[in-house]
Amino acid sequence: MVNFAPLAFTTIMGHKKILYLSYDGLTDPLGQSQIIPYLIYLAKEGNTIFIISAEKRERYLTGKETIENRLKQFDIHWHPIKYTKFPPIISTLWDLMRMRKNAKSLHKHISFDAIHCRSYITSLIGLWLKKRFGVKFIFDMRGFWADERVDGGVWKLSKPIYKTVFQYFKKKELDFLKQADSIISLTQAGATEISTHISPMTDPQKIVVIPCCADLSHFNRENVSPELQKKWIEKLNIPNDSFVLCYLGSIGTWYLLPEMVHFFKVLKYNFRRDAVFLFITLEDSSIILHEFSKQSLNPDDLRITSSSRHDLPSLLSLCHASVSFIKPTFSKKASSPTKLAELLGMGIPVFSNANVGDIDLYYETIPYLKINKLTESEYKQSWEGFFQRYPFNPQTFVSLSHLFFSLEVGAKKYVEIYRSL
Repeated sequence: MVNFAPLAFTTIMGHKKILYLSYDGLTDPLGQSQIIPYLIYLAKEGNTIFIISAEKRERYLTGKETIENRLKQFDIHWHPIKYTKFPPIISTLWDLMRMRKNAKSLHKHISFDAIHCRSYITSLIGLWLKKRFGVKFIFDMRGFWADERVDGGVWKLSKPIYKTVFQYFKKKELDFLKQADSIISLTQAGATEISTHISPMTDPQKIVVIPCCADLSHFNRENVSPELQKKWIEKLNIPNDSFVLCYLGSIGTWYLLPEMVHFFKVLKYNFRRDAVFLFITLEDSSIILHEFSKQSLNPDDLRITSSSRHDLPSLLSLCHASVSFIKPTFSKKASSPTKLAELLGMGIPVFSNANVGDIDLYYETIPYLKINKLTESEYKQSWEGFFQRYPFNPQTFVSLSHLFFSLEVGAKKYVEIYRSL
C-alpha cells in the first residue's frame, strides 16, 4: 500500500500562504495540464502553496516521483490522500473527512491566508474553514457541478438518494456563492447566470472569469519536430494531401459522437473526397467504428490513436480542422473545454456548436465555425464558409487562443485574486 501520509509541517514566512484543495489528482492528466502549471506560476510570484489532492492509486504509483520532483523545484508542498471510489457517496464522504482533517491540521501549523477550492466537494471544506477559523475562501467552481451530474445522467433524480444529494449541493452552491471572498467562473455565460438567476444577491465584483487555459509554449506549431510528425504520418498511414479532420478527447457523457460523424460525412461527400477523420482518444475504438458503420462510412477513412501530452502537438500538426460538439444543456453554459485552447493554440480551427460556454464570444469574428443547429443543412453552410477562406493563416487562430486561453493571462488573474485578499 502506498504511504499517503503528509509531509513534515513547515512554517513559511513571506507572501500569501495558500492552501489549494483538489479532488482531482495531480497525477491525473487534468492535474498536470490544468492545476500544476497555475500553481507553479503562483509560487514564482512569491506565494507559498500547499496542496491537498485525492490521488488514484495506479496513477500515483507511476507518477508520484515525477510530480514530487517538479513541485519541489518551486517549493510547493504536496499532501496527497488516497482517492476511493466505492461505494458511491460513502467513499466520497470518507475522502472528504480525511481531506478536512489534513486541512485543519495544516492550518493550525501554517495559518493560511486563504483556501483555494477547486469545484464543489472541496468547497465544503473551504466554507467550513472560513466559518471556523476566518480563512479567506476562494470558490473556484469549474462550472455548475451538481447540474452537470444530472444533465450527464450520472445522478438520476428518479432515485431518491441522488435527488437528495442534488438538492443538498444546490443549497450548498448558494452558500458557496454568498460566503466566498472570490468566485471563479470558467465562462462569462456562467457568471451572468449566477448574477441574474442563481444568486442575484451575489456581488458581481467577486466573480472573475478564467477559462480553461493551455500552455501555449507547448501547443505551438513552431516547436513541432518534423521527424516526429513524419513518424505519425507513417504510423497512421495518412495519404499525402489528405484533409484531416480531428476529434481530441473523450467521447462519453457530453460529446455528441453521432453528430460529429455526420459532420464528417457532409465534409466527405460534399467537399473533400480525400478527407480522413482522426480520433485522438483513449476511448474504446469499437464505439467509433460502430458509429461509422451505422452511417455507412468507410472505416478506411477513420484513424484512431492516443498520444502522450509531450507528443500531442506533433500529432495535432497533421490536422487541418477539428470538431467539438457538446450537449447544449443548462450546465454547459459554464463549460470551457481545454481542447479548444490547445487546438486553437496549434492554429487549428475548431467547429463548435452554439449555446455552450462562451463560444458565441470566442467566434464573434469567425461565425462559420459556430454551428447554430446540429442539422445537415447547417453543416453544409459551415463547411462552405470554411472553404471560402481555406487555406487559412494559422495565426488567426493562434491569436484567438492567446487572447482568451493563454496560461499566463489566466495565471495573472489568479495572482490578482490572491493579492486582493
